Amino acid sequence: MRILITGGAGFVGSNLAIALKLSFPAAEVVCMDNLYRRGSELNLPRLKANAVQFHRGDVREPEAFPSGPFDFLVECSAEPSVLAGIDHSPDYLIQSNLMGAYYCLEKARLWKSGFLFLSTSRVYPIQRLESHPSREEPTRFCWEDQGTPGITSRGVSEITDMSGVRSLYGYTKYAAEQLIDEYRAAFGLRTVVNRCGVVAGPWQFGKVDQGVAALWVLAHHFGRSLAYIGYGGLGKQVRDFLHVQDLCDLVVEQIREFDRWDGWVGNVAGGASNAASLCELTAFCRELVGREIPIYSMPVNRPADLRIYIGDCACLFTRTGWRPKRNLHSIVQDIAAWAREHSAALQGLYQQA
Repeated sequence: MRILITGGAGFVGSNLAIALKLSFPAAEVVCMDNLYRRGSELNLPRLKANAVQFHRGDVREPEAFPSGPFDFLVECSAEPSVLAGIDHSPDYLIQSNLMGAYYCLEKARLWKSGFLFLSTSRVYPIQRLESHPSREEPTRFCWEDQGTPGITSRGVSEITDMSGVRSLYGYTKYAAEQLIDEYRAAFGLRTVVNRCGVVAGPWQFGKVDQGVAALWVLAHHFGRSLAYIGYGGLGKQVRDFLHVQDLCDLVVEQIREFDRWDGWVGNVAGGASNAASLCELTAFCRELVGREIPIYSMPVNRPADLRIYIGDCACLFTRTGWRPKRNLHSIVQDIAAWAREHSAALQGLYQQA
């Protein structure tokens, strides 16, 4: 079996590659990446140590793909920032996330590969989520159980009305989802689409606009300041968190039983039990890292931000016995342990930031 992972030197891609190689030792696992994202080069020794091949290439360039065919193409490449393309040209965002997905689909069509796409919770329209009734509690915002169809205190489900804007980033991923559906209909391509919430864990090089759990833990580890941005600057915005190894466990199952999963499009998230606000995440970090850092307040909302996002995985749970095994405490603990073990390399990386 041959498996190609695009974006394979990134956080999710590299962890998936190693998990797939461990689960299918006889498989040839190839990671393709353009190493555009800062820190991705630090994953190359990990890939080599786990007998995963690396191919430098860019999904925007169809001639840059490795020689096929591959039995499976796992599309993890993306410009993952919700703020991408807002303050500057959206060209890289559109070319990477939408045209890149098209070139990956074309390769999968020619190779007759199974196609697994890592999508995002950001495909859900912003106003739909923001207008749903919520209440403010001492440490977080909470959704009510009545109001917008498809949204409850358990989270956003797949029946939510998809009309409306969703950020340029969200658009590229939703447009790619629709293109995948067209390829299924036109060419009989076998596909799986996972709408991932906030995936977190070791080897994520967090930034202000992407990778909040790693950003928070690393800031506490290195003693750098943070800020609660938007919604009054109180840190009450809520996200759910999914450990990257839990995601890997699911993808291994999907590859192993691909015919049964063919056609799946839906939420893969930590859910309400793994949801936390920024100020609650701060408390976890202070406890587990053992350091308190300055956290400033910036009340003005950023573009395309959300008060709350929690993914409702009820549809997923009717299809599989898979459940997230690692809670937010484990996520923070694992990132903190990784930061301690690789402190020197990470210090150099963050000095460049």
